[in-house]
Amino acid sequence: MMTYHGILKQLLEHSENEIVEFKAAHNNYDIDELGKYFSALSNEANLREREFAWIVFGVENKTHEIVGTSFKDSEQSLNKLKHDMSQHTTDNLIFREIEPIMVEGKRVLMFKVPASPRNTVMHWKGIAWARDGESLKPLNQTKRDEIRNQAPIPDWSAQLVPSASINDLDDLALATARVMYKKVHGSNISGEEVDSWSMEEFLSNSNMMRDGQITRAAILLLGKPKALDQIHPAVAQITWTLQDEEDIVEDYEHFTIPFLLTVDKVLAKIRNKTMRELPGGTLFPDTMKQYDDYTIREVLHNAIAHQDYTLQERIVFVESPDRLYYGNGGSFIPGTIENALEHKGPQLHYRNDCLCKGMVHFNMIDTVGRGIKKIYTEQRKRYFPMPDYDIDNENRTVGVTIYGKMLDEKYTALLKSSDKLTLRECIWLDAVQKGRPITKEAVEHLRERKLIEGRSGHFTISLGVAKLTRQIPQYTRNKGLAFDALRKLILQLAHNAGEVGFKRADAYEALEQTLPAGKTTKAKNDYLGRVLAKLAKDGCLLLINRKWYLTEKGKAEFRA
Repeated sequence: MMTYHGILKQLLEHSENEIVEFKAAHNNYDIDELGKYFSALSNEANLREREFAWIVFGVENKTHEIVGTSFKDSEQSLNKLKHDMSQHTTDNLIFREIEPIMVEGKRVLMFKVPASPRNTVMHWKGIAWARDGESLKPLNQTKRDEIRNQAPIPDWSAQLVPSASINDLDDLALATARVMYKKVHGSNISGEEVDSWSMEEFLSNSNMMRDGQITRAAILLLGKPKALDQIHPAVAQITWTLQDEEDIVEDYEHFTIPFLLTVDKVLAKIRNKTMRELPGGTLFPDTMKQYDDYTIREVLHNAIAHQDYTLQERIVFVESPDRLYYGNGGSFIPGTIENALEHKGPQLHYRNDCLCKGMVHFNMIDTVGRGIKKIYTEQRKRYFPMPDYDIDNENRTVGVTIYGKMLDEKYTALLKSSDKLTLRECIWLDAVQKGRPITKEAVEHLRERKLIEGRSGHFTISLGVAKLTRQIPQYTRNKGLAFDALRKLILQLAHNAGEVGFKRADAYEALEQTLPAGKTTKAKNDYLGRVLAKLAKDGCLLLINRKWYLTEKGKAEFRA
């Protein structure tokens, strides 16, 4: 694999073009301008059928001289840049990677720009941009149409398998499929009519056969295990793994086709424990399973339906004591989970349309766009954390985590105490409880409703909500002791130190547990420093040779 130094050398050997942009950017650079270039290069990479483009800081664009850059010179600031910029791009897509490297003793920053998804024009703040020599201009209508009218990727699952026959299909799977078909279509067609169909008619009506030939979708859903040879080199396997609290594998098993029958076998492995949950205010516990049946089945069905079988990867299903993880290969078609939750009605297209239609006929999934939203709603009803969708469209992987236990008592208590929270608010608050960033829109909304407080990157559930949910102790740990209380503790420390005095490090070691929880060491130290400075300003402490001493005024306040 080529290193970033090798990639840069290769880029420098060619003049700047529509998919490479060099910028000196010595100390700073306009973020809005960077966003425009992101849009322009992403669109151009799409049109040229390239996977990605490059923006390189610290290199003169005409001479290619290495000049170095100090733009966003920390990992934290680069991560914040990606998060902030993603709020203004199509589908919240952003740089695949941002990599700082040292060249000739100077820092060069390499931005890897992904091509916009197929049929999708990349916008920045609502405008699609394009390169025009060394400048930028809005993307013209011809190129917009070229991107939007790109031919869809052929449906792998709809391809015919000329060498396969009905004899390659499992008898029990076929019988089960017919029963499920009647259940789904019972309001439109009688069971007697479905039973009267020949096997060829049944498979044709359920999209599993076309022109008298078996489809790849039929092999996946109904095929005998040995029929896998008919769709080689595709991999059709689900691997269940059991892990303990330390992620050590305790057991595992591989499952294969027919997927119509396999799902029940996989789900039978789950140790779905019975739990006793105490709803707010009652002494009589409700009994419930650790995981909702619909949720665990729907996520696995989605993994089967949307797996990119051309990647030759298996579907993974990992069971841990307090969560389930599902992973499959393939980009997430809606782009982001927000798009999936907000979209009204069915998706416009599916990766495996033929496979999805078959799964609808056999009562495995629906295609009206409600599945993911229902998963979130079911978790909310159980007062558990929202699912985590780990979507990496560039590397074409999707991971889903379903939680089977409470993470934060404040969040759980809030859901129990209020039935007026919208699903979007629950998802935002869930991100806060997990310490994850939320959008500017979410921050403004939650603050307006007085549901969160704190500074960017360090939000906590607000005091008002803590009172409402009787979570004052946890709130105090997150917020830290009030200023006046901490001031008294420092005076106590100074009194105990006497003539020896104390260093700031001594104060930090003694008082760390009283400082705001969830903060970095630097943030806690800064907060402590502000309290010490205020005590010095008030004449209660004196700083000599990096040691703090109690003054007469401080002694008087301590005794008061």
